Amino acid sequence: MSGGGSDPATALQAALVAAVGTVVTTFDAPPVRAALPHAVVEDAVLARWGGAGIDGREGRVRIMLHDAGERPVRLRTLAAQAEAAVAALSGAIDGGWRVVALRLVRTRIVKSGGGDRWAATGEFAVKIYREI
Repeated sequence: MSGGGSDPATALQAALVAAVGTVVTTFDAPPVRAALPHAVVEDAVLARWGGAGIDGREGRVRIMLHDAGERPVRLRTLAAQAEAAVAALSGAIDGGWRVVALRLVRTRIVKSGGGDRWAATGEFAVKIYREI
């Protein structure tokens, strides 16, 4: 992974963009223009934790998938594949950070913006650390 430096939120976001990017085109911010389907990994909300010799963060991060269609059939499949890609993320990410735990908290699929647009949101609890 690149681009994360020592910032834990940036390192985590880059790792998640890469993981979900194996399923669908994925962005780290809402794109101005993008073909459907696509995903956006939002900035994580992280708090400090740790102990002697460990710098850690824990918090939540949301991943939104966007698609169009009369029904969200394809979106359900993509959301399940993205969830599996995120669940497989473990170990080292950028900046010396390591994923300790990453678990799905909740998912939701809703109509988005009227018409035939749909959005699937997955919220994940995360813990990362690095040795100092």
